[in-house]
Amino acid sequence: MKNIINRKILTSCCKVKDRDLMAYSLGGLMYTPAHNDKVTEFLTTRKYPHLRSLALCLEDAIADGSEEQAIEQIGRTFEGLEKAVNERTVSKDDLPYIFIRVKYPSQIRQTIEKINGSDQLSGYIFPKFDMSNARSYFDELKAVSGECGRMIYAMPIIESRAVSDLRSRVTTLLSLKEVTDPYRDHIVNIRIGGNDFCSRFGVRRGISDTIYDITAVNAIIGDIVNVFAEDYVVSAPVWDYFESTDKSDTAWAEGLKKEIHMDILNGLVGKTAIHPSQLPVIDEALTVSYEDYKDACSLLNWNDSTLAVSKGTAGNRMNELAVHRNWADRILIRAAVYGIKEKERITDIA
Repeated sequence: MKNIINRKILTSCCKVKDRDLMAYSLGGLMYTPAHNDKVTEFLTTRKYPHLRSLALCLEDAIADGSEEQAIEQIGRTFEGLEKAVNERTVSKDDLPYIFIRVKYPSQIRQTIEKINGSDQLSGYIFPKFDMSNARSYFDELKAVSGECGRMIYAMPIIESRAVSDLRSRVTTLLSLKEVTDPYRDHIVNIRIGGNDFCSRFGVRRGISDTIYDITAVNAIIGDIVNVFAEDYVVSAPVWDYFESTDKSDTAWAEGLKKEIHMDILNGLVGKTAIHPSQLPVIDEALTVSYEDYKDACSLLNWNDSTLAVSKGTAGNRMNELAVHRNWADRILIRAAVYGIKEKERITDIA
């Protein structure tokens, strides 16, 4: 699933690194407890066709004191995946990107040794990422990348009290950016712990609300985007609702679509998922409109030597080369990964 990318669409993009493609290709990053002994089975049978990325969680998803057993299961999971790939039961490209969400930095070495540096591992997720642990996380990451002889990626999660607290927020975010920048090539994206922030204020959004309706949390997201989004992809927080036994109840999906619309509007790409039913909704919501695709192509293939502004495809908005080029780059990457709506009207990229 992870390498199904229409690279023909990307011919108009001037700068697309593998890390950038990965960042846009994660879709809904679905969490599962590291204890889960069914992972190898559902991955090798491709049970969830929209599963682009998976997080094996050693933090909030497992009980205190059970980490050792969870790490042992991670070892068995990767052993099973390696066997399946070697026996050609499944192609490596058919597997999702797999990350391990550790609880603290030393678990990076513990797990990389347990899985013998498996090529099926894409990287690590750093929870509660703040100035108390950032350097330790990166020291461990750099060490295991060197030992494995390949790039091991990282996704820090910003969710600490130092960021939710207005008095320390800006200083903390700028300090984290300074610590993170030397490892930029390792960073797939910056993730936001939306529920952790909601917890600090004792609030929770309903099924018809978005996280952007919670004023205090919206302000935090805005500041994270302000500091990081120019240099990194920033991913959107988890949506709490999913399909119930009543299949006719689609309120959860409508709420998710509404929030992803706001995610994209605010410069965020991708979503944390907690249930397989969320995955196709996330993929569909990340699909690019025909109008956006055509306007992005126009901006990135500008051939007017006298004007730097023109009407858009629909004739009702302005395309300005100087200010819309970064937007156009992002649109084409999304289009290459998730596709374009109204495909029947597009014959030149089939």
